[in-house]
Amino acid sequence: MNKLLGVAALVALSCVASIGFAEDAKKGDAVPGPLTYKMPGLDGKEVDLATYKGKVVLFVNVASKCGKTPQYKGLEAIYDKYKDKGLVVIGVPANDFGKQEPGTDAEIAEFCTKKYDVSFPMLAKVTTVKGADKVDLYKSLTTKGGEIKWNFTKFLVGRNGEIVARYEPGVEPDTDEVVKAIESELEKK
Repeated sequence: MNKLLGVAALVALSCVASIGFAEDAKKGDAVPGPLTYKMPGLDGKEVDLATYKGKVVLFVNVASKCGKTPQYKGLEAIYDKYKDKGLVVIGVPANDFGKQEPGTDAEIAEFCTKKYDVSFPMLAKVTTVKGADKVDLYKSLTTKGGEIKWNFTKFLVGRNGEIVARYEPGVEPDTDEVVKAIESELEKK
């Protein structure tokens, strides 16, 4: 009987220790929110994403030679319309899909300015998909919904710094679905 009680006590202690370890692992595995990173911009200057806290942010992985590249026009249109109300669109160039962003940061900047008159912030070219080179920003953005599947995936981050919506590449940035979500987030203070 004493032996049985001893075994039961060891099992109970083991379970308690496992629960505590699981809780610590969850805390340790937490990925910081998307507005906690500092990244280089297309111009080479550091961009502290924390400066956008309190704003509504739309992150988009972009590429200059993609069939979806004309979405720059819609991205610029919603940025122009809502920037004074607190919206920031951030382009994140990546050469991850079909090698459709082969240019240097300077070439990307020139293309975006000349072809689409882009005025919203653009980060330097990065890797947005799984692997050793995937940037922390995209590790954060893809914690829900998994890896992105193509260029022009959009992530809407609310004023509270949390991801509130994700739009796949086929969803144009100026559709009612996206605009209504942006307006809803902009109304929150």
